[in-house]
Amino acid sequence: MGQGGGTRRVRSSDGDLGAAVARAQQGDEAAFAVAYRIVQPGLLGYLRGLVGAEAEDVASDAWLEIARDLGRFRGDGAGFRGWTATIARHRALDHLRRLKVRPRASVVEQDLLDLPAAHTTEDQALESLGTDRALELLAGLPRDQAEAVLLRVVVGLDGPAAARVLGKRPGAVRTAAHRGLKRLARHLGADGVTDGAPRTLGESE
Repeated sequence: MGQGGGTRRVRSSDGDLGAAVARAQQGDEAAFAVAYRIVQPGLLGYLRGLVGAEAEDVASDAWLEIARDLGRFRGDGAGFRGWTATIARHRALDHLRRLKVRPRASVVEQDLLDLPAAHTTEDQALESLGTDRALELLAGLPRDQAEAVLLRVVVGLDGPAAARVLGKRPGAVRTAAHRGLKRLARHLGADGVTDGAPRTLGESE
């Protein structure tokens, strides 16, 4: 995957995704494949941030559950994106628990701070990165900021949908994403990325 999953591009495909999901729920296997192709790149990018090299295996487990429970899903394309991200996150956390790796607890900071959700220069900077570069930078962020950025920019969820995936308030997720993107912009401006093995979010500072 070459780009970081631009939010505008993701949202423009939600109409096609919703139509494909509706057909897949009627038993159309080709439509399910279309939905998979639309969602998988962002989902895999999100999982790489959570579990690193195990992302493909965790994604496979998540898609088995998605296929099994597809008939229970109710919603549009954007809703399907959020639903699949929630399932993938649960599978990732199960995987980390099995490895006895504890993701660092998120810090809910300034829940009531309501930052604007408009597209910013930080979003645009992240979207210009290749996925590997973006994940390398994200690994250095606090976990709550990194996961918020992944859901907002890589998966393409809006603030309320990302908040539902994380079980947090939209204001807290918006704040975390905003701060994470500002830190990334500073890193990009300073070219301050260190070399080394990729880290998962649970291993960030």
